[in-house]
Amino acid sequence: MKRIIALCGLLAAVLLTGCAKKENFDYTAFRQHQPKSILVLLPQNDSPEVNASHGMLSQVTNPLSEAGYYVFPVATVEEVFKQNGVVNSGDIQSTSAVKLREIFGADSALYITVKDYGTSYQVIASDTRVTAEAKLVDLATGTLLWSGSATASSNEQNSGSGSLIGILVQAAVSQIVHTLSDKSFAVAGVTSVRLLGAGKPDGILYGPRSPKYGKDAE
Repeated sequence: MKRIIALCGLLAAVLLTGCAKKENFDYTAFRQHQPKSILVLLPQNDSPEVNASHGMLSQVTNPLSEAGYYVFPVATVEEVFKQNGVVNSGDIQSTSAVKLREIFGADSALYITVKDYGTSYQVIASDTRVTAEAKLVDLATGTLLWSGSATASSNEQNSGSGSLIGILVQAAVSQIVHTLSDKSFAVAGVTSVRLLGAGKPDGILYGPRSPKYGKDAE
């Protein structure tokens, strides 16, 4: 009887997992508007780390360019806002789509929010984690073209083996090293590729500068 109950429980878990499967993103608007250029705005920082916004901002150009889009130089874009007295990420992201298109002439804008950024000490492990969310908006119409999220962690390949004392010492040392060397910057690079790289399920579509443009799976 116990085996039957256990099997029923396993079957129920499998069925629930199947029902909870995430639906694929609807790319109808993305394909209709077909953006050629992307204006990346200074990310909103919801983490306690003050360097999160610029740490993430510095990593996003490469995956977007490799995906086939023209990306406005992020340093130049930020300087334009500064010259107009706008320096806060919240104020920058609050600028209307019409105004952004008028100033920069971009097809679309990328809005990023950093949810987690930095190294945390967790007794037997030191974890550097970066999580970010993003949405791509058409500047001519204000239409949402795409949205997604991604996370990367320095502990993804850690085996966790060894003595308790050794693990505690390693965690403490890792915390110091990761903080001093800004390990978050490297982890943010991984997050940006996972978030903005094309050719992945629910990722952005390839842009017109890519030889794979228009060949994304339906």
